Amino acid sequence: MQRRNVLIVQRDMTLLLDREAHYAAEARSAIGSFTELLKVLGQFEVYECTPVTVWNALAQGLKCEKIIDLLHTYAKGALPAACESQIKLWASRFGRLTLLLDDQQLIMQGDEAMMQELESLNLGSSWIEAKHPNNRWIIKQEGRGFLKQELAKAGYAVQDLVGYHDGEAVHMELRQQAQSGASFHLRDYQRKAIAAFHRDRVGGSGVIVLPCGSGKTVTGIGVMASLQTATLIVTSSVTSAKQWRDELLDKTSLSPEDIGLYGGKARSVEKITIATYTILTHRNKSTDQYDHMKLFSERDWGLIIYDEVQLLPAPIFRMTAMIQATRRLGLTATLIREDGCANDVFSLVGPKLYDLSWKKAEEQSYIAKVHCTEVRVQLPAHAEEQYNTASARLRLKIAAINPNKIATVKQIMRLHPDLPTLIIGQYIEQLEEMSVELGVPLLTGSTDYEQREAVFKKFRNREISTLVVSRIANLAVDLPDAAVAIQVSGSFGSRQEEAQRIGRLLRPKRGANEAWFYTLVTEGSKETEFALKRGLFMLEQGYQYRCIHEQEVFL
Repeated sequence: MQRRNVLIVQRDMTLLLDREAHYAAEARSAIGSFTELLKVLGQFEVYECTPVTVWNALAQGLKCEKIIDLLHTYAKGALPAACESQIKLWASRFGRLTLLLDDQQLIMQGDEAMMQELESLNLGSSWIEAKHPNNRWIIKQEGRGFLKQELAKAGYAVQDLVGYHDGEAVHMELRQQAQSGASFHLRDYQRKAIAAFHRDRVGGSGVIVLPCGSGKTVTGIGVMASLQTATLIVTSSVTSAKQWRDELLDKTSLSPEDIGLYGGKARSVEKITIATYTILTHRNKSTDQYDHMKLFSERDWGLIIYDEVQLLPAPIFRMTAMIQATRRLGLTATLIREDGCANDVFSLVGPKLYDLSWKKAEEQSYIAKVHCTEVRVQLPAHAEEQYNTASARLRLKIAAINPNKIATVKQIMRLHPDLPTLIIGQYIEQLEEMSVELGVPLLTGSTDYEQREAVFKKFRNREISTLVVSRIANLAVDLPDAAVAIQVSGSFGSRQEEAQRIGRLLRPKRGANEAWFYTLVTEGSKETEFALKRGLFMLEQGYQYRCIHEQEVFL
């Protein structure tokens, strides 16, 4: 391939993409599978290549030679030798260490050079029972997950070939016609994702990445149907848990008695049980113990599904390390971790097995085409004086609750008068004011569940066209007809949050199949910097934010 000369590849494994260059979009797509976007500096997008990004690429079939070739193709000048050597080193460690079961003993093996390297670094020593001279180490049975976790953090990937137990048998079939009356079948990419979960000779652990609105839940249900085993599903909220239950009842032969909810006030454990991260990580104040973690051993689970795996809390990582004999599936729209725990997802849940880009899903009309716009809003004079004398933390809040945003929201709504609209924010007092000014319902975390669901139902039925919602809209709110989202305030540069909020719009729409996402930020404030960070995920997916000033909205 002809040299493109749009990347500056640095020795520290960061890549600078000139976003104004002719081949920028092509290069962005080419490096996306083995890098992660960190930030934007002027005209440059800054990407990082790490052991996990390389291993995830290899797990999906990309060869090390192809990664190097792509870097040579798009790099300006010569590729640094140190960079090429580092990628080759990480790649050489992928699959070179294996875990297997031999005569009921857990064995880690590798070539002589690799095992000597681990021994010299004293890696994994606390989990080793004995070292045989033929480069085979006997590992403590309880160390299967913890050893993989420790080695991954040190830059060594372990291929787990031990296998999994089948768990309690459960008969379930996928319907050809859903209970709702609609015809039902798995889409082609869902079948490919399910096949990827069973791809290698043992199968059974890894992460599937699909855009919001493309059917992650249905894909998980497809995996369940292929395994026919008792399943524990862990998800982000009670709302999400009930959506999982509804989808299972609508699209499979399971009965209500087969499905238990374990979250909120519910404590039902059935052969298919849906729990929340919140209940599992609730700590008993008197004993300082996670009492509900016992759920992981209350039945003979054959599969555990981690919905929104990018949010997996630290206490559940430890439990996951202890149940490596159970098949594990992670589902997410983005593997971005704000806490630096990507190694733990890779080592304990599994590698990325399948990834459908948002743009590809959009091109095939599986999700709506979304237009992203950042609107810069000026602070009023009195607020600007307050902002200039405030502390750094208070400045962010002043910028976020900028009163001029209300008029801008009203004008944006006039641009889309007949479309279902969500107004999403971080600060409750701001949302309360929006709700009063617009005369529309407000839903927050303190809203009673039944009341919340009643309002959502009215929105779905088009009885109301606009909702003001807090962070509860980030996850698992099924509002398929929402076509406009206006973000008036957000977290401190959370890329996860941006992806989740935009995800509320992506379900396919009748007619033009389009949606609009607006994020309002105060001109000249720290909020613009956080907005840029939040938008990195969409940039990585191939979307561009159009940046305008509030005056342009009123034209």
